[in-house]
Amino acid sequence: MDFVAIVTIFVLAIFVGFEVITKVPPILHTPLMSGSNAISGITIIGALVAAGTGQTTMTTYLGLAALVFATINVVGGFLVTHRMLS
Repeated sequence: MDFVAIVTIFVLAIFVGFEVITKVPPILHTPLMSGSNAISGITIIGALVAAGTGQTTMTTYLGLAALVFATINVVGGFLVTHRMLS
């Protein structure tokens, strides 16, 4: 895929994710956070694969960035869920 198509998919994913998350009622936030943590766990595996293939320098850096952001998301999600359940 060329760069413009990838950026277009990325921007659309951001928009759809924002719209979905803002429509969630507070009562469903904790189960949704648990699901988000599971998805971010899968993202961590994909980021490790992307960073570890070493095809280009760009894929390594993007994989590393995805790994960092997904890890922050998982840890933050667990902290928020733990705090909400306390």
